[in-house]
Amino acid sequence: MSTIAFAGLGAMGLPMAKNLIVAGHRVRGIDLNQAVLTSLAAAGAEPVADAAAAVRSADILILMVVNAAQAEQVLFADGVLQAMEDNAIVCLMATCPPAAVEHIAARVTATGRCFVDAPVSGGTAGATAGSLTIMAACEHAAFDEVKPVFEAIGQRIFHVGERAGQGAMVKTVNQLLCGVHIAVVAEAFALAAKVGVDLEVLLEIMAGSAASSWMLKDRGPRMLQEAPEVSSAVDIFVKDLSIVLEAGRDARAALPIAAVAHQLFLSASGRGEGRVDDSQVIRSYYALNGKTAQD
Repeated sequence: MSTIAFAGLGAMGLPMAKNLIVAGHRVRGIDLNQAVLTSLAAAGAEPVADAAAAVRSADILILMVVNAAQAEQVLFADGVLQAMEDNAIVCLMATCPPAAVEHIAARVTATGRCFVDAPVSGGTAGATAGSLTIMAACEHAAFDEVKPVFEAIGQRIFHVGERAGQGAMVKTVNQLLCGVHIAVVAEAFALAAKVGVDLEVLLEIMAGSAASSWMLKDRGPRMLQEAPEVSSAVDIFVKDLSIVLEAGRDARAALPIAAVAHQLFLSASGRGEGRVDDSQVIRSYYALNGKTAQD
């Protein structure tokens, strides 16, 4: 089994790290939040004094941080990369812009260490269940080495390319589709609500029709709730659709529908609703149409 340093014990990172422990891996946590470190220690993680100590003799460093800036902070500003073994692997699993991933990978591989670009999809539910989708881009030998680790946290594991940034691009495309799907479900519901159609009935019809989608079935019921439990926040898609648009600019690819979806999530965030469930992007449509969910 591998010795794994795990940086970023947030809503997804903590259950992922715990699943690695359950699978028999030795795990050392890295996070500024002492409470999550205590929770991970109670699950069987090895105690460490600091981030540099966590990566010494570790086979793999997994970065499940918020963004590329945090990944760079951990790797380069905190002295972690220098403390790693020469043959260790850096595995970036956070959602980051493809260009940023390429830049980080170049800095890591320049030291002779291996880099795996492996973002995930599946949310907190998938992280808890160990059923994430993992989109890895790296050399085949590195993929073979990290696959047993991935199998402890994911069920759908793909090798999508050998160049850093390709995994991030696959995740970017995934988030484009997810964000647009949520926004267009909200648009459809808002239209029906404008003329007084019962949205419960509409949802039942659409969920069994050719118009159905995973997002319709998952987010649709939450759009009908005034304050649903937060599964994924509005601000997640403000960030992720920003990454989509940045990737589009870098590739000189026009993404007009993604841009509109981004504006709708941004509108919700701008009204102070960035931390509510992303299904509540429907409130942006209600605001545009001069209607509330209660009307």
